[in-house]
Amino acid sequence: MIRTSAFVIAASTWLLPLGSAQDDLHSESFVMDAHVHLMTRSLLEGLDIGDRVADGHVDLPRLAAGGIDAVFFSVYTPEAYYPARYEVKNTFRVVSLALDQIERNSDRIELALDAEDIRRIAASGKIAAFLDLEGPFDLDGDLHVLRALHRLGLRSAQLTAHNFTNEFADSCCDISKWGGINEHGRAVIREMNRLGMVINVAHGSTETILQAADASEDPVVYTHGGFRSIIDIERLISDEAAKAVAAKGGVIALQFGNSFNNPEYFKWKFDGPLVANVSTKLDRFRRMPVAEIDAAVARGLPFVTDPSAVPERYRMGIDQLARNIEFGVRLVGEDHIALGSDFDGGPLLPREMRDASDYGEVTKALLRLGYGEERIRKILGGNLLRVIEQVTAK
Repeated sequence: MIRTSAFVIAASTWLLPLGSAQDDLHSESFVMDAHVHLMTRSLLEGLDIGDRVADGHVDLPRLAAGGIDAVFFSVYTPEAYYPARYEVKNTFRVVSLALDQIERNSDRIELALDAEDIRRIAASGKIAAFLDLEGPFDLDGDLHVLRALHRLGLRSAQLTAHNFTNEFADSCCDISKWGGINEHGRAVIREMNRLGMVINVAHGSTETILQAADASEDPVVYTHGGFRSIIDIERLISDEAAKAVAAKGGVIALQFGNSFNNPEYFKWKFDGPLVANVSTKLDRFRRMPVAEIDAAVARGLPFVTDPSAVPERYRMGIDQLARNIEFGVRLVGEDHIALGSDFDGGPLLPREMRDASDYGEVTKALLRLGYGEERIRKILGGNLLRVIEQVTAK
């Protein structure tokens, strides 16, 4: 590891102009984000991911401008589709559209099925898209549906149905039905291990994360969130669960939002815990046709928080995010921390970041923290790539 004192790094950043060593480190590093929303707006607003849009956080031009080589390309089905049991329908149409969009923009992005693909695609100058499911492949956990999605290119999936407890795994933010995962949840894990799919434990309860890490033969990944020791809510990962993920060889990826990283913002924005019986809030969608659900979800797009609506004193800077990364490194080690921005998934970004094009600000903040190149490269993408290589090499 290259070790440089914090003083030397800080002094050097005063002297370096734009385009200097700190920018070169970012541009020359392999950068992979563990959670990026690209498809919801494409599906519901008819957008092309290859076009730069005026709002939101992310599209292909801004990913490229931010020096991002690969993404966990989120296939997202919100809870509104669950009551009428449209979750499988929506998941398949989002996967289909994602593949169409990737093919349409094949000069800039390509589907990756394993670590070798990711390396090859990134080396060619394109962005590697690693399909990751957020929301249920099926609320009941039908393994035939899972296998069909795998055949289409899905290589990562969350166990829980976003913030909703499904029929085999408890969510962080819903009632507990299973005390973690049940026997069918273990069957899902065994099948994902067999298929070479990354098990994503984000949005899982502490018991779900602990039991999944124990049951899986492979490392598991927590793709986007923060640490409960910093903000004490169930959505964020406990120290115990983070250590269990790391002990299995897995990775915890930090989300970029104030809600998960800035206690002052959280206290201003929210009042009390975020755990509830999610199903009781979904009754109005039970008899809606899918077109009406689409329209209801579309009214909330893009999924971003407007910075102008937040008093400046409640917004964090990028250095605060870097300090939270440092908390994770101290807790579980530098081999088990990554980045999962959640672009267009709702976060209020740090002051220095408008969107994905400002990704290099994270690297600059880690340099100011005194981190050497080897550690930074691990956090920027090396740790994620190592886990993908281990899981997909079946």
